[in-house]
Amino acid sequence: MFLKNTWYVACQAHEITDKPLGRKICNEAMVFYKNAEGKVSAVQDFCPHRGAPLSLGRVCNGQLVCGYHGLVMGCDGHTVNMPGHQVRNFEPVKAYAVIERYGFVWVWPGDQTKVDPAQMPVFEWFENPKWAYGGGLYHIACDYRLMIDNLMDLTHETYVHSTSIGQQEIDETPSRTVTEGDCVTTSRFMEGIKAPPFWKMAMRANDLDDEATVDRWQICKFTPPSHVLIEVGVALAGKGGYHADPKDKAYSVVVDFITPETETSIHYFWGMVRQFKPEDATLTAQIREGQGKIFSEDLDMLERQQKNLLAFPERKLKILSIDAGGVMSRRVIDRLLAIEKAA
Repeated sequence: MFLKNTWYVACQAHEITDKPLGRKICNEAMVFYKNAEGKVSAVQDFCPHRGAPLSLGRVCNGQLVCGYHGLVMGCDGHTVNMPGHQVRNFEPVKAYAVIERYGFVWVWPGDQTKVDPAQMPVFEWFENPKWAYGGGLYHIACDYRLMIDNLMDLTHETYVHSTSIGQQEIDETPSRTVTEGDCVTTSRFMEGIKAPPFWKMAMRANDLDDEATVDRWQICKFTPPSHVLIEVGVALAGKGGYHADPKDKAYSVVVDFITPETETSIHYFWGMVRQFKPEDATLTAQIREGQGKIFSEDLDMLERQQKNLLAFPERKLKILSIDAGGVMSRRVIDRLLAIEKAA
């Protein structure tokens, strides 16, 4: 159920310290550490001696040392040495290609002979001084596709996030969903409304009257294997909406990197980049805190939804027009899974 010959976010760069980091991705147990050159390496989290998790070991002079009997593992998956023993005949473990970019460590969990750096996604706003980013990580006990469904249908905001970003106009305004190649886009544009609490705060931060009537937009974009970027914002009514001058709007992109852990759990890397007042670190922290609370509300809903689906596997769920973004995204995933399986 996972695409494997592709790049996933494994961790935030700051999670790699002087200790090994164990993480399961697409049902594969991996351990990440910095090698002798200071670059992040990843191998299977399995010592070929007695099967102990290498993540319970230590990093010594850029080498991964098993915490059970001192076996030293090379970043290519081959055993280097072990105190008092010959290790030349030890079966190697899988080594994974990794790329450090945008403040994250990305990993290719699939066939290592098919690793393609050109498939790494490109983002204009990371490491760009005209934008500011703040984000975090949640572990959520749900199928990664449920998270995609959630992000591609924002009508739930009216109910799950009623005190922050939700408002009745989301329900009342129809959305439009299209598929272009492997990208699915769901758009909703609301005109002549009042901003909800989160966006009132953003308007004040951008020196706009938070009681003014606004035009609001939500543009959700899914791209494989499981990334969802959501362009969101409000502009003073009549100033051009999405295309308004930056001085007349508060505009951001919600960043959602969804990395499957197992069939029913994910590593959810969430964040927001914005164009207004990118130099304001206090504002970045304030937005990050507010967004973190919003996503924590999704966490509870998704985990309980997953438990219900496991408890009643025979129940068939209804599909409505608001589900189009999630349904089309799943079709893209299924098509690419079939191609990967055939190859």
